[in-house]
Amino acid sequence: MLYYLFDYLNELHIPGARMFQYTSFRAGMAVLLGMFISLFYGKNIINYLRREQMGEIVRDLGLKGQVEKAGTPTMGGIIIILATLIPVLLFAKLHNIYIIILLVSTLWLGVIGFLDDYIKVFKKNKEGLKGKFKVVGQIGLGLVVGVMLFTSESVTVKHQIDREDKVTELEYKTVKFGQEEKSLDTTMPFVKGNEFNYSDVLFWMDADNKLVWGGVIFVIAVIFIITAVSNGANLTDGIDGLAAGTSAVIVCALALFVFVSGNIIFADYLNIMFIPKSEEVLIFCGAFLGALIGFIWYNTYPAQVFMGDTGSLTIGGIIAVLAIILRKELLLPILCGIFFIENLSVVLQVAYFKYTKKKFGEGRRIFLMAPLHHHYQKLGYHESKIVVRAIIIGIILAVVSVITLKIR
Repeated sequence: MLYYLFDYLNELHIPGARMFQYTSFRAGMAVLLGMFISLFYGKNIINYLRREQMGEIVRDLGLKGQVEKAGTPTMGGIIIILATLIPVLLFAKLHNIYIIILLVSTLWLGVIGFLDDYIKVFKKNKEGLKGKFKVVGQIGLGLVVGVMLFTSESVTVKHQIDREDKVTELEYKTVKFGQEEKSLDTTMPFVKGNEFNYSDVLFWMDADNKLVWGGVIFVIAVIFIITAVSNGANLTDGIDGLAAGTSAVIVCALALFVFVSGNIIFADYLNIMFIPKSEEVLIFCGAFLGALIGFIWYNTYPAQVFMGDTGSLTIGGIIAVLAIILRKELLLPILCGIFFIENLSVVLQVAYFKYTKKKFGEGRRIFLMAPLHHHYQKLGYHESKIVVRAIIIGIILAVVSVITLKIR
């Protein structure tokens, strides 16, 4: 909203108003305001949650220090959501298609997570919202996001023009990118050419059918990615600071992708596709990062508040949508490696337990407990050590994700 005000003031030649025309300035302001809200107003929200007795119900799983956490305020994801939305509403161009999609995603998953936490806290039902309802909600969001990205005329890319197609050296230096176009292209890491089109899998179809059915495949992929990443973040949120800390690292990497993909100079230098209008996503990334950093202040061991599903489902969903917007969704297994391994550990544990029970009559386990962070707790590792090492691994994975732009 402030963007439109200062845009008007700039037309009146008011000194300083032009600053709001710069994405980098507004992104920096979004980081600071998000962090400020999360740090200072977050404390008031925590106190409110404590007064209303919105405490975590903890089952005794035999983990050291777990029972002592009973009663710690949950639903702290509200802090992250508010500290993200307020700076975005103030500093971003609200008519931007990508900002609209991100706002819808944040509120959509925030409501699902809130309902889950509400049932746990007030209905005293540790299971919370039934899994099928969560999945339906995630599928619904994936459908909405996928269709919006596929059908909106504002969602376009520019590809670099082959030098051989240029008539003169001057023309090549002047115009290196073609016209904006609708495309199902995405980034393919470690592959020469660095791009993959969803419609390419339908090689036997004609061009018109490939476009339509390629869009269907794209929407299905979006649904799967949003569901998988949001559930991965949800499983990762098991010890103090783990989900928030690793997510902050992921968002930093995504912010860098926004910066290079939304800037035609850097897109040209790195020889990657240019995504018009995506630079505005940097404001959302800044607000989201500031919100996460401020939340970590209260969520680090020993946690004064838990994010609950209100936070974890929302965080995972936002990360997935950001990656899809930036056409970096195929990088998610690397970038979100912590989420991926946490998810995988649960799948392997359950599958192996069922297999051995059927074969030997007795269920056996691969890990002492799943998700994986609980396995290390059982081995005697302190929560803080597990979290810090996970963040270090997350930084390594983020760096690897970034350098894939040039490893082809």
